[in-house]
Amino acid sequence: MRLQSSSVIILMKAERESKMRKEEDESLIIYLKKEVEAALLRTDSLEKENQELQQEVVRLKAQISSLKAHDNERKSMLWKKLQKPIDSSKTDVFLQKQSDFVKVSEEHSSPRPSIQELPSRKEKLAKVPNPPPRPTSVAPSSPKEVNSNKLSPAPPPPPPPPKMSVGSKTVRRVPEVAEFYRLLTRRDAHMENRINSAAIPVVAFTPSMIGEIENRSTYLSAIKSDVEKQKEFINFLIKEVESAAFKEISDVKAFVKWLDDELSSLVDERAVLKHFPQWPERKADALREAAFNYRDLINLESQVSSFQDNKKEPLIQALGRMQALQDRLERSVNNTERTRESMIKRYRDLQIPWEWLLNTGLIGQMKLSSLRLAKDYLKRITKELQLNECLGEENLLLQGARFAYRVHQFAGGFDAETTHAFQELKKIGMGSLKQ
Repeated sequence: MRLQSSSVIILMKAERESKMRKEEDESLIIYLKKEVEAALLRTDSLEKENQELQQEVVRLKAQISSLKAHDNERKSMLWKKLQKPIDSSKTDVFLQKQSDFVKVSEEHSSPRPSIQELPSRKEKLAKVPNPPPRPTSVAPSSPKEVNSNKLSPAPPPPPPPPKMSVGSKTVRRVPEVAEFYRLLTRRDAHMENRINSAAIPVVAFTPSMIGEIENRSTYLSAIKSDVEKQKEFINFLIKEVESAAFKEISDVKAFVKWLDDELSSLVDERAVLKHFPQWPERKADALREAAFNYRDLINLESQVSSFQDNKKEPLIQALGRMQALQDRLERSVNNTERTRESMIKRYRDLQIPWEWLLNTGLIGQMKLSSLRLAKDYLKRITKELQLNECLGEENLLLQGARFAYRVHQFAGGFDAETTHAFQELKKIGMGSLKQ
């Protein structure tokens, strides 16, 4: 009996211990689950923050490059301005000697200027600002309207529809493009024919040149003179920039051109304006960024839209020109789309037009302009294959299918003319594959 009772007690203790261990294990599992969930939440938030920081870095790099280009232009203008006084000083010495006799005679004949006339002569040195260009359509600039715009921001743009039409063009998806391209790549996966576009050299200003400019006493005295004499002129520009509100991006281009022309009268824009803390640098930089980006994109779009294939040009050179244009087009559009959300937010806050950044605006036009390149590219390869059936046929087929697939994905489809050009190439390609 005692043995049975002791064994029962031992079993009960073992069960209690096992229950306690299970409870501890369950509580530990629950705790670990919570820790894992919290870690996952932190990871998600860090990933989102990382993506936002990457977009901000790309935007800042683009802004730095545009400001560097603008700064280089300013430095070149400054260098020309500083060369003029040096050249003119040599002629002044010779002219002064000749005019000494005339000055002596004038001192005896002409009366000295009065004290009241001296300020008026000094005032003539101050810059008289030209009026800014009138915008074609003025955006609301009153505080109430601005606040109402901030309280009710426009909804985000909807995703692009499967059919995109600009003017008379209608673009639709052509699945045969991807199928034909994959058929050729599966047959010969090692064929690559990339043509790198030539890089544009960037003019570099040496540190010795910049140091020579900054160490000139005439340069520093000219900056001091501008700060003292051009206060009213700069205050006028400050008011114009702060109150600027536009609806059309073309008006921003005209305003920035006017602003740059006015500021070019200063010896060094940034050196003078840093003495005016009320200068709206953020808005002025955003206006310049929008104007320069739009100018570059519209110039590229017009260059692609007006492209003409020279039939007398050799095949490799003609295809290389088209590929180089497509590379520039894709690079410009992708860079703009990568920073589009942050740019739209800033432009909307500063009353700068932003609709041209959407797929329904200039960006959509640029995508559709690539269809002209694809049509000419496919026609050129088709003609070459018809004339020379055996010379590099497989390579040209793959090259044409790759370019067609690339433009098809970029533009979101083909129009009727590009689809017809692709079908002509596909007939030749399928005939050679059957053989």
